[in-house]
Amino acid sequence: MARATSKDGNSDGRGWRRELLSITITLALLLVGRASFADHYRVPTGSMEPSVRAGDRVVVNKAAYGLRLPFTDAWLSDVRTPQRGDVVVVTSPEDGRVLLKRVVAVGGDCVTVRTGQITLNDERVPITTIAAPGQPAEALVRYSYETLDAGMHALKVGSGGPDFGPVTVPAGQLLLMGDNRGNSHDSRSFGFVRKEALLGRAVGVYVRAGRWRWIAL
Repeated sequence: MARATSKDGNSDGRGWRRELLSITITLALLLVGRASFADHYRVPTGSMEPSVRAGDRVVVNKAAYGLRLPFTDAWLSDVRTPQRGDVVVVTSPEDGRVLLKRVVAVGGDCVTVRTGQITLNDERVPITTIAAPGQPAEALVRYSYETLDAGMHALKVGSGGPDFGPVTVPAGQLLLMGDNRGNSHDSRSFGFVRKEALLGRAVGVYVRAGRWRWIAL
């Protein structure tokens, strides 16, 4: 009897250890997945309105431009260049904060920004402007649709923010701007951003105003 009890006790102990190991492995895989493949991000400001609003939560594809060694800044592959128009999450070159911005120019592009409107390689980026809903056509705040390589997206022109250029983007670097052109602290202020500073591509909003929904970016 004593031997049988000891056997049962050992069996219970082994089962508990197996369960703990299984939980540990699962958590480790989740952490590695979040570090290397996908994550989420809460947007703190309105610099990307109207596409992304303050308080929105977005899904980030962290493998969109290459793979990082988990929990480090080291890349395991070459860093792919984003498309113009991609919404990206990056580390600020100023203070290391995490930023959500749109790629408007890549290495080799000659870019000029005037009153929030972009000229790339001597061609003005197509833009269609309409008045904000319920506002007259001459309203200060205007909603527009801009077309870059990744497709058409809405933006808020307003006063347009600071002018920039003409300047050629250095190889391996990016020019980033917010869609809320008159209220965005972006490359017009802090300069170009290295591709290696990319944390991933924002693929969609999954929570807005506290409600679950999906808005592709």
